[in-house]
Amino acid sequence: MQPKILFITPPFTQLNTAYPATAYLKGFLDEHEISVTHCDLSIELFTSIFTSNFLRSIFQEADDLENYSYPEISEMKELYISRVDLVIGFLQKQTIVTANKILEPDFLPRGHRLLNVNTGIKWEVGEIGVIDKAKHYGTLFIEEIGDFIQANVDEFFAFTKYAEQIATSASSFDQLDEFLSFQPTLIEEEMLDILVAKIKKHDPNLVCFTIPFPGNLFAALRCSQFIKQLFPDIQVAFGGGYCNTELRSLTDPRIFEFVDFISLDDGEGPLLKIVSYLDGKVDINELERTFVLEDNQVVYKNKIPNTIYHHKNLPAPNYSGLPFDKYVSFLDVVNPMHRMWTDARWNKLTISHGCYWKQCSFCDVSLDYIGNYQNTTAEDLVDKIEKIIKDTGITGFHFVDEAAPPKMLRALSIKLIERKLNISWWTNIRFEKTFDFELCELMAKSGCIAVTGGLEVASDRLLAKMKKGVDIAQVARVTNVFSKNNIMVHAYLMYGFPTQTEQETIDSLEVVRQLFERDCIQSAFWHLFTTTVHSPIGKNPQEFGIEITGPIFEGFAQNDLYHEDPQGADHPKYTKGLNLALNDYLNKAGFKRELQNWFDFPILSTSHSKGLIESFLS
Repeated sequence: MQPKILFITPPFTQLNTAYPATAYLKGFLDEHEISVTHCDLSIELFTSIFTSNFLRSIFQEADDLENYSYPEISEMKELYISRVDLVIGFLQKQTIVTANKILEPDFLPRGHRLLNVNTGIKWEVGEIGVIDKAKHYGTLFIEEIGDFIQANVDEFFAFTKYAEQIATSASSFDQLDEFLSFQPTLIEEEMLDILVAKIKKHDPNLVCFTIPFPGNLFAALRCSQFIKQLFPDIQVAFGGGYCNTELRSLTDPRIFEFVDFISLDDGEGPLLKIVSYLDGKVDINELERTFVLEDNQVVYKNKIPNTIYHHKNLPAPNYSGLPFDKYVSFLDVVNPMHRMWTDARWNKLTISHGCYWKQCSFCDVSLDYIGNYQNTTAEDLVDKIEKIIKDTGITGFHFVDEAAPPKMLRALSIKLIERKLNISWWTNIRFEKTFDFELCELMAKSGCIAVTGGLEVASDRLLAKMKKGVDIAQVARVTNVFSKNNIMVHAYLMYGFPTQTEQETIDSLEVVRQLFERDCIQSAFWHLFTTTVHSPIGKNPQEFGIEITGPIFEGFAQNDLYHEDPQGADHPKYTKGLNLALNDYLNKAGFKRELQNWFDFPILSTSHSKGLIESFLS
C-alpha cells in the first residue's frame, strides 16, 4: 500500500509565516502522485495556547505546581485572560479599530514589559503609526505571558526555540533521553492533542518531521515518542537542517526508539526511496542518504549513484493547506531586520541551491546545502512566484538563499518588471562590486526592499583570512548604493574570529559606527564566532592558529566545536559593549560618543580615521 504522508513542522519554528521545507517537499511529491498533507504545528500550538480558555489552565497549573514567579501577572490574571483573544486576533489581522482599542488607557494589563515600554519611540502619524504602536504593545503583552509560562509552567517554553538548551551541542543523547522519560508538560500535552487530531483527520502511515534548528528537536522527539506509543503502525522520518549538520556521524541507537528513518541533505530523493520501500517496491538497501536501525546498530543506507533532482527541475513549493489566517505579526522596534523576520508574512523561495562562492572558511562548505550549487532560470522563478501568490494570496517574498547570485538577481528583476508582478522581496547577498547603482536601482524597481549580507569581522586582514572575497572599502561602496536606492541593508557581524586581536575588535566597531552614521547600513547583529566540524577551520584548525578542545563525541550530535585561541583576545568580554553600541546605532544615536563609552573596562583607541568610510565613497 502506497504511503499517505503527513509532514509536520514542529514547535517552535516561526510564527509570522510558513517555514518552506514541507511546502517544497509537498510540491515535489504531488507531482509523483503521492498523497501528502502538511501541518505547521508551531502556529497551531501557539494559537491554541494563547486563548482565554487555555490561559486559564496555565494560571491553574502554576497554582497547582506552587510556582509564583511574576506575581504581578497572577494578580492581574483575569485581565490577561479577558484580553488575550482580542490581542491575538489583532496580531493576525491588524485592524485599525482593534488597534485603537488596545491603545486605550488601562486596556492592557501593565506587566513587567509594558511597565518599562519605551515611551520615547516616535511612531508614524495616521493609521500606520497607530497599528504599529498597538502591535508593539500587543507583542509585549504576549511576551509577558510567555515569560510567565517559562518561569512557572514549562521551563523550555520559548516562541522560536523550544528546549533549545538540551539540543544544542548534544554530543550525547543522554540528556534528551532523560527529559523524554518525564511526563509531558501542560504545553506538550496540548501539542500532543493537536497532533492526535491531525493524525486522525489525515490517517497517514508515514509522518515526516522537518527539524531546521536545535530548538525543534525535542518537540519532534516528543511527538514521535507519542506516535510510537499511540499509533505503533505509523512510520516516522526525520530530516531538515538539524539532521544535515548535527547528525552526520550518528551511532547511538536510542533515537530509533522514536524514529524509523533519519535522512540527510535534500529530501526529495531519500523520501521517494522511503516511499518505495514502504510500498514494498525496493529493498531497504536501496535507501539513499538515510540512517536506519539494523540489529540494534545504526546503519547508513546510501545507494550509489544517488538520485539527484536538480534545482531547475523542481516544481514550485506548494503551501496550500497551511493556515495562513493564523500567523501573527510581532513588532520589534529596535532592529529593523528582526522586524522583517517577525512583522510580515513572506512566501519563502530559493533562487539557487547552495552557495556560488562556497569559500568562506567559517562556513559549512563541505555540506551539500552549501557546496552543491545549482541554478535555474528567471522564467522558472517567476512562474513559481505566480503560482505561490495564487496559492497563498501573499505578495511578499523572502528568497532564502545562502547568497543570491547577482547575475540571477538581475535576470529576476528584469523578468518581474516585464511580467508586471508587483511583489515585495528581500534576500541574502555577498557585498560584491557587481552590485553597482544600476543593478541596485533595477532590483528596487522590481520590488526589492532589503538585503542581508556578511560584513563579518570588518577587518581587511581577517576578511582575507576567512576568504570572504570582499574588503571594507568594497562593502562600504556596495551598501551605499543599496541604501541610495532605498533598499535596507542588514549586516551580519562577527567577533572572536581566530587570531582576532583587541585592536581589530575595536576597529571593527569603529567601521560599524561609521557605516551606520553614513547610512550605508540600517541594521546589524553581532554574533560570537563558533567553529563547526564541517567548516575549513574545523577541519584544519592549526592553519588558523587555534586548538580544538572538545566536545568529546558520544554518538549523537556533532557540529559546534570548542576551541582555544592563544593569539586572539578574550572575546566574550566584549559582548556587552558591542551590543550596547549597536543598540544605540540602530536608533541613530551615540555616533559622537567615544567607543570607550560602551565598555566598563579600558579599551584601545581605534586605529581608523574618523573619515575612513567617507574616503571610500568620495
